[in-house]
Amino acid sequence: MLPWEKRIPDYLTSRRNTVNFILFTAGFALIFINIYSPFGADKWLNVGAAEFFLYSSIVILIGMLVIVISRILMYVFTKRNSITYGAYGLWIIGEILILALVYTLIQWFFLHVKNDFSQVYRNSVRNTSFIIMLPYVISWLYLSFKDKYTILERMENSLSGSGSRIQETKSVSGFSMIPFHDEKGILKFSIKKEDVLYIEAADNYIFIHYIDRDKPARYMIRTTLKRIETELPHAGLIRCHRSFMVNIDNVKYIRKEKEGLIIGFEAPITVNVPISKTYLEGIIRKMSNFVETEK
Repeated sequence: MLPWEKRIPDYLTSRRNTVNFILFTAGFALIFINIYSPFGADKWLNVGAAEFFLYSSIVILIGMLVIVISRILMYVFTKRNSITYGAYGLWIIGEILILALVYTLIQWFFLHVKNDFSQVYRNSVRNTSFIIMLPYVISWLYLSFKDKYTILERMENSLSGSGSRIQETKSVSGFSMIPFHDEKGILKFSIKKEDVLYIEAADNYIFIHYIDRDKPARYMIRTTLKRIETELPHAGLIRCHRSFMVNIDNVKYIRKEKEGLIIGFEAPITVNVPISKTYLEGIIRKMSNFVETEK
C-alpha cells in the first residue's frame, strides 16, 4: 500500500480536535497577519494599520466560516467513510483554493483592487497557502505527538503495577492489549488482542500479522517464538508449528488438506497456517478448553 493510500489517523477528524484546530488556525492567522504583515499584505490591501487590523479580522472570520463548513463536511463524511492521506491532501488544497477565491472576491468588490482578477487570485492562493499551511502543519505535528505520547503512556501503564517487567495483558482504555518485546526486552509493539491473527517466525525475527482498519498488516520484531511463548503463556497465542503461533480467538476453522491440517481465520485474509504433528495434540487440547470456556 502506497503512503497516500493509507487512512489518516482518527485524531485528525475527531470533533474535539476539529474545534481546537479551527480556533487555533483563526487565532494564528490573525496574529501572524497583523504582526508580520507577510508579503507586504498591509500594502497589498492599500489601507492603514487600524483599517488593516479591522479588514484582516473580518477576512479571517469569513475564512474561518469556510473552514468550519469544510470541516463539518469532512467530519460527517468520515463518520461513514474512511479518508486517505491523498484525499486529505486534496481536501486541504481545495480549502486553500476556495479561501483564496473568497479573499479575491473581497478585494475585487469591496477593496476595489484594480489589478487583473486572475493575478489577484494567484496572489491570494500564494498568500493563503503560506498563512494557512503554517497552523495546519503545527496542528498536525502537535496532534501526532500527543497521540503517540498517549499511546506510549498507556503502554507504560499497562506494563507497570505488577512488579514484573512483563504483564501479559491489561486493560488499556477498555481494550485488552498484548505487549511484544524484542530480544533485549525493549517494548516494540502493543496491540489489541482481538486484532492479532498469527505470528510467523523468520530466522531471528518474528512477523506479527494483524488486522488494521479491516485490512491485513504485519509488524517485524527481532525475537523468537520461544521467547514469546515464555513471556506470554496466557495471552491466547498458541504454537501450532515451529514457525507459527496463532491467536485462538480468531481461529475460524481447522481443515485437512493434502499437505496436512491447516488453520483458517475469522478475518479478511486468505492465508492458511499449517499445523505440524508435534503441536497437533496441544492445539486440539487448547481448542477444546476454549470451546468449554465459551459454553
